[in-house]
Amino acid sequence: MLRIALPNKGRLSEEARELFTDAGLDVRAASARALTASLGGEFEALFVRAQDIPEFVADGAADTGVTGFDLVSESGRELETLVDLGFGRCRLVVAAREESGITAVADLARARRVATSFPRLTRRWFDEQGIPIDVVPVSGAAEIAPHIGIADVVVDLTSTGSTLRVNGLREIVTLTESTARLVARPGASAGDDPRAKSLRELVTALVSVLRARGQRYLMANVPRAALEGIRRVLPGLDGPTVTEVMNGGTIVAVHAVVPAQGIYRTITDLQSLGATGILVTRIERLMP
Repeated sequence: MLRIALPNKGRLSEEARELFTDAGLDVRAASARALTASLGGEFEALFVRAQDIPEFVADGAADTGVTGFDLVSESGRELETLVDLGFGRCRLVVAAREESGITAVADLARARRVATSFPRLTRRWFDEQGIPIDVVPVSGAAEIAPHIGIADVVVDLTSTGSTLRVNGLREIVTLTESTARLVARPGASAGDDPRAKSLRELVTALVSVLRARGQRYLMANVPRAALEGIRRVLPGLDGPTVTEVMNGGTIVAVHAVVPAQGIYRTITDLQSLGATGILVTRIERLMP
């Protein structure tokens, strides 16, 4: 069985489960609190804390895992990113109280104590800037640290910055950006052994779903004389597919994969060229 470490709670967990389900790997757990679950075939899920997944994978307890790039970087373990999954997007930033007078990187020289749950990344970044600091490790809610006097600034994750602003903090600089990644030990997907083969199959399944997201399959009947205009409206992956319509005469059918964003405009443009019978459907998987 290929063992896949998945986050056991939170948004990363929800989005990872949705992706695996869309890829045909339904989570079949005995209960909501189960620590393991079958994903069908030769795949088994292990449910652990997102921050522990880099260690599980690096130590071989799991063959691969889904977790944030920020957590992989903080772990310091040598892991290979197999797929950037795109969800869980966030930034690791330095933030200070609005009234602190710290508004730029140069001002951070006045900050001696930094509260964070990312001590490794924090110390490395401040060392690169040549700014000596004392790291104050916290396990969560770092935003409170400057207000109660245990730190001058914080290094914390944010997606929109709203939580920092609500707590009276100003973003100073971004240390790194992060998304969810499928990670494995270096070289784990290479070779002909069964685990490497299963890992490559998993990557193919997940990538096919990710490629399909944000795309739609469009079909329409159009006047043959309008094909030049249709090609401009429907560039598709390699241009639209054109097929004959039985007894169509001057009408042909076109098929194309198009971006979901702005599909309303695509339909309007097609109608202006005389297209009829326009059908738009979702795509479950898309391979290059």
